[in-house]
Amino acid sequence: MTKKNKNIIIGLIAIAIIGIAGWFSFSQNKTTNNKKSHVVTVGIVSSTKAKQDIWDHAAALAKKKYGVTIKIKSFTDYNQPNSAVKDGDIDLNAFQHYAFLKAWNKANHNGVVAIGRTEINPIRLYSKKYHQLSQLPSGATIAVPNDATNESRALFVLKNAGFIKLRPGKDLVTIADIVQNPKKLKIKEVSADQCGRVVSSVDAAVVNNDFARPAGLGKKETIFVEPVNKDSLQWVNIICTRKGEENNKDYQAVVKAYQTAETKALIKKYYGDATIPAWDVKF
Repeated sequence: MTKKNKNIIIGLIAIAIIGIAGWFSFSQNKTTNNKKSHVVTVGIVSSTKAKQDIWDHAAALAKKKYGVTIKIKSFTDYNQPNSAVKDGDIDLNAFQHYAFLKAWNKANHNGVVAIGRTEINPIRLYSKKYHQLSQLPSGATIAVPNDATNESRALFVLKNAGFIKLRPGKDLVTIADIVQNPKKLKIKEVSADQCGRVVSSVDAAVVNNDFARPAGLGKKETIFVEPVNKDSLQWVNIICTRKGEENNKDYQAVVKAYQTAETKALIKKYYGDATIPAWDVKF
């Protein structure tokens, strides 16, 4: 073999070595990039043990079945998670219902969309004077929250209880939208955090779940539970992302990892009948 041929062979070997090294480097970088792209940050509000356990289970399944790593970021109030999603600080959030999202988008020029349902927390009509709906007398006074979304929800509860009829075709209603009130109920508007406290001074009150337990209200005082139907669809909690990211496979994997029989079992364990899994409910 001539010296010239040896040099050619050595050169080809060197090129091959460089190429192989480059391929491994590219492959490693690609793997790293893929790992980064499979990390999904989910924003929630006020992380409790129940929420943490439910999301820990979803995270374990997402990692095992879909190769997606879920990271949870907890926020202290309801004003932050949608802005964080819209700005790209987090990928998803899971803290709100459809009605809240609709109001937020209207006030903030859109930018956030729902990609999956989680659960619904039915609210209740409570009374310390009566044990059944049929016992409420004509002219009874019923307290409802006075803010737009909660008042509307409370009026739909009274509608489904059979007490009133509402003007059709509206998502948010007020007492002005009551078109029939055969029992001549007196609707008393008070702040949401006061509804639980005034139960003793009225005939009944629709009280949000956040304020019912602190007010000592439970099954004993419950005379009606909000049904899960088309009227309550807007109160279903949801997983949301930025507009345009609805079909992101990693985000859809998070939804699938959450919507399982195991999640249903954990919801039942921690919340009993106070929370109902809503992803496979027909409205």
